[in-house]
Amino acid sequence: MKVSEAVERRVSIRAFRPERPSADMVRGILEAAARAPSGGNLQPWKVYALAGEPLEALKARAAANPMGETPEYDVYPSNLWDPFRTRRFQNGEDLYATIGIPREDKAARLRQLARNTELFGAPVGLFFCLDRKLGPPQWSDVGMYMQTVMLLALEQGLDTCAQEYWARYPKTVADILGLPDDHMLFSGMALGWRDESAPINTLRSARDPFEAWGELRGF
Repeated sequence: MKVSEAVERRVSIRAFRPERPSADMVRGILEAAARAPSGGNLQPWKVYALAGEPLEALKARAAANPMGETPEYDVYPSNLWDPFRTRRFQNGEDLYATIGIPREDKAARLRQLARNTELFGAPVGLFFCLDRKLGPPQWSDVGMYMQTVMLLALEQGLDTCAQEYWARYPKTVADILGLPDDHMLFSGMALGWRDESAPINTLRSARDPFEAWGELRGF
């Protein structure tokens, strides 16, 4: 698979089959992704892959606390402004439309949101952490590592869904992982094979044209 093909095919999957990829497959993806760039070669990521009983224990504890905990950080700025507000709103509307949940059915939307704590049925959960003393440049390094994981997973026929949602459960995740106090949870990620029959997996989020966010100068 070409890199361009992987970039084009990658989407966030929100319904997975229960079959679990092997430990060797998961480790191979995570190890290969370590070639992702990082400023000064700090390699700031610390990664945990959960399956089986550890993953079920995490999901059970998160599901028992639907309101979550004090978030590790704000995933979105408060009072989000345009064009970001409109993009987020439209993406949500498009997502719920795939599963027939109207805007006024708040309860159904909350139930779907809670599916995050189940990793959408994925058999593997990845959790990306880093030292608290590191700053935004290293956060971006972890993001580049995660993107590399997602593309390598596609090469292996697997699918993913990055989940900053897990920042709402920092204490629960830290307890399950045995995360040192000087490390923080950045994001989770669901990993597995997509359920091809699930309507929600038909969503392909829109992208603005190049002219909305890019410029070429001096060409």
